Amino acid sequence: MLSLTCKIAIKAVIYLASKAETGERAGILEIAEYINASEHTVGKILQSLVKEKVIGSAKGPSGGFYITKQQQKLPIINIIEAIDGKEVFKECGLGLSKCSASHPCPIHNDYKEGRDLMENLFKRKRIADLCEPVKGGLAYLIG
Repeated sequence: MLSLTCKIAIKAVIYLASKAETGERAGILEIAEYINASEHTVGKILQSLVKEKVIGSAKGPSGGFYITKQQQKLPIINIIEAIDGKEVFKECGLGLSKCSASHPCPIHNDYKEGRDLMENLFKRKRIADLCEPVKGGLAYLIG
């Protein structure tokens, strides 16, 4: 359901949130290495997230990417919408363009149920909610 790019974006934001307490900023290479992703991909993702005000950036010798306390209160759906768009939770499970309640694909009803659960999860969970288990060593960003 979520693109690989979107999953990388979520991991990158969680990484930034884990550094926020100390006020540290992170560079593209540091983030890419930590989450095991392409530096090029991470760079493009971070710029999109800055544009959508999910994270911030600063230029110069002490520059880098960061996330504020206010941004940490944003729901995860903001990251998803910034990367995959607002329609990601409306798409057909089989990728059909004309799938709907009146013209369903073979898995329409079951997929819609799961898709709605995921959408509600991402609307309910905040960036800070996902950061806490990582900082506490209870969850991981790399596998």
